[in-house]
Amino acid sequence: MRKSFVFAIVAVLVVLYSSVFIVYEGQRGIVLRFGKVERDSENKPVVYQPGPHFKIPFIETVKTLDARIQTMDIKADRFLTSENKDLIVDSYLKWRIKDFSSYYLATGNGEISQAELLLKRKFSDRLRSEIGRLDVRGIVTDSRGRLTTDVRNALNEGTNDDDSSADSDIASAAARIEKETKGKQVILNPNSMAALGIEVVDVRIKQINLPDEVSDAIYQRMRAERDSVARRHRSQGLEEAEKIRAVADKTATEIKAKANSEALVLRGEGDAEATKLFADAFSKDPEFYAFIRSLRAYEKSFQNDGNVMVLSPDSDFFRYMKAPSKQRRQAND
Repeated sequence: MRKSFVFAIVAVLVVLYSSVFIVYEGQRGIVLRFGKVERDSENKPVVYQPGPHFKIPFIETVKTLDARIQTMDIKADRFLTSENKDLIVDSYLKWRIKDFSSYYLATGNGEISQAELLLKRKFSDRLRSEIGRLDVRGIVTDSRGRLTTDVRNALNEGTNDDDSSADSDIASAAARIEKETKGKQVILNPNSMAALGIEVVDVRIKQINLPDEVSDAIYQRMRAERDSVARRHRSQGLEEAEKIRAVADKTATEIKAKANSEALVLRGEGDAEATKLFADAFSKDPEFYAFIRSLRAYEKSFQNDGNVMVLSPDSDFFRYMKAPSKQRRQAND
């Protein structure tokens, strides 16, 4: 009897434990009954907010989904503008689950990877279409805000064309949802992300670049233009330098010529003055002047060893080398 009581208590605890589930902050829970999403009387899915809740054990299961805003980074890809010019566009988008039931049915067990796969393909198609309508100037300047807004609206509301493979996959998922709910939900555009229970919150372009080959060609052209400008400035500088150098050389030559002319004039005046001074000095004593000149002649004639002079002893050149009495006698003769 006691064992049966203990067993009953354990069974009750197991049932209670299986009946309670907790939805954590940032999540939402949906209950699946025999694999079908639990809905209310208005055919709306029952979404459980964060907190503890109860379910029927062994019959109902709980699937928790992330209710926070997700960020999906889009790999940079090549796009063609209306001018048939290639651009490398790097972008990202933010999205969240708006209809948890539709999201669960469209993605197959609520897998984020499946949702992002459909979202990425749809986003790439819409961005390619929007960029194809604009030129490069419009994309990189005024139209960037309008461009991303148009892409976001096209993702949320859908488009009239459903030719792309992404639109076909989204339409197939929407048809699967309609079949599951037996057409008892709000009719949405079958090629919009809203049909999958997804809301695109924001679309942003991080960077727009030219392809490497185009960038290299532009760089080489810009470099050639800058080199041409540099060569022109350099040649103009050399020309100005030659002009300045020629003017400087001319001025220097004129200054030197003028200085030499003035030097010659001053030297001539100095020599004339010196000659005049010498003449005035020596005219007072001609004999002394003759004596000085003879001494200078002797100095120049005998300053080098080996000089040979053939002169008569009675030559006037040696008169100041004789005795004074003889000099006076010769002078009297």
